[in-house]
Formats: sequence, structure tokens, C-alpha cells
Amino acid sequence: MAVTYISLMNFTDQGLRAIKDTTKRAEAARKLAQEYGVTFKSLRWTQGQYDIVAELEAKDEQSYNSFAVALMAQGFVRGQSLRAYGADEMNAMLSRLP
Repeated sequence: MAVTYISLMNFTDQGLRAIKDTTKRAEAARKLAQEYGVTFKSLRWTQGQYDIVAELEAKDEQSYNSFAVALMAQGFVRGQSLRAYGADEMNAMLSRLP
């Protein structure tokens, strides 16, 4: 079963200096993600605490984590990932409660 993540990202100083290329880098990130078995379900540039919010789906946790490290290693963004659960996954967890 695929796993879903919400990624909250901020531009680094390097990312801000190269801001004009952010949409090109996003396309490159999509291609990089595919190499790791990860798909961008949505990607939005935002105002406020985070610069970019993305929803991603991966074949497994290791694939997502490897992609996230590879993306951050490029030096344009830093971020945090939140494992996200759909209703079916949440119901499966809830069914185990006493």
C-alpha cells in the first residue's frame, strides 16, 4: 500500500537567491521523485510560515525518505515531512483500540 506525506518546505538562502528558477526546480524535483518511486499529488507555493506545501505518495517509507534526503541535499529547500493517513488507514488504526 502506498504511503502519503505532507511536506512543509522553506527556501534556503541559496533557494531564495535562485528564486526565478523555482518552478523549473519543482519540475526537476518531480522527475527526481519518480526515480525513487514517489509521486507529487499536489505542489503549492504559499505565503506564511512555509514557502512550499506538497502532498506526495510513495511506494514505501524508505523510498520517500531517500527522495526527501536527495531533494534537501541539493540545498534549495529544507523542510519537514508529516505522514498523512486516509480514512481507511485511520479506521484500521482505530479498529485496534480497546
